[in-house]
Amino acid sequence: MRPPTHILVVNGVKVRRPVFVISAPHSGADLVARAIKRTPGFHITMGRAAVTRVVYAFARRPSIADSGGAPAVLRDAFAEAWQVRPGACAECPPACREAGGIIGSGPCVNAASLTRFGDATPDLIYSAQVLLKAFPDARLIQVIRDGRDVAADMLADPACLAWFKPHMLSEDAEFPNPFLGLRSAEHRDRWARMPSAGKAALRWRGAVRLSATLRRELPPDRLLTLRYEDMIAAPDTAVDAISRFLEAEVSAIALYGAPAPRPGSWRSRLSAADAGLVEKVAREELTRLGYL
Repeated sequence: MRPPTHILVVNGVKVRRPVFVISAPHSGADLVARAIKRTPGFHITMGRAAVTRVVYAFARRPSIADSGGAPAVLRDAFAEAWQVRPGACAECPPACREAGGIIGSGPCVNAASLTRFGDATPDLIYSAQVLLKAFPDARLIQVIRDGRDVAADMLADPACLAWFKPHMLSEDAEFPNPFLGLRSAEHRDRWARMPSAGKAALRWRGAVRLSATLRRELPPDRLLTLRYEDMIAAPDTAVDAISRFLEAEVSAIALYGAPAPRPGSWRSRLSAADAGLVEKVAREELTRLGYL
């Protein structure tokens, strides 16, 4: 028998069918969030501290996410992040404020008009199973992008590179570790010696494997999968799919106005050695997704 749905009320509004946008790093979740964030009635957060702390705790220690109390912890984090109050947007990272078109401290949304909530915090994909337990009626949108383009962006991002330092894989690290893309402790030393391009490929590979699991487990009315390349080529088509999925009128204007790397830019951004390593590490997934 299915347990009753937990009722969460934020700013006097019951949280129903929250929307979570998930992907591997630098795969385009921010573009989807930007479009939804500028849709009337939606309050989409990205990278609020309360959520980020929980997301990375779950990502680095999967056993915490498997505990019975994990859904409540995640709900509490979102209950804090979704509060609309004076100066709230000042607590958001620049990417979230830019996505909402906010200048100053906000807030980015009118509390009186709120009907739906959501989040697109980076690396939220590693908490997907906890999200589904915390919000049984949640809607997930996941974005898939060529792992070579993802690796190129990760190598240019100091925040991503920080995770590749050897000390990030401590002696008490848990395995399998989807966040770093490692299946067992036997690969610890090899990972420590691996160039950053290989580590980026492992992170992408681990994330798209989680995406594949979600596609097998969730019905089409709960999960929408988009390709980054298709979004860039045909924003209107992508937004139409998002609108149907969310049963809301999402505008494509936000996608047209967003700065986004062109597909295939890895050819000029990755060295031959790095591109070869990414293709070697993630060949199975790149092939399955049609990128090789």
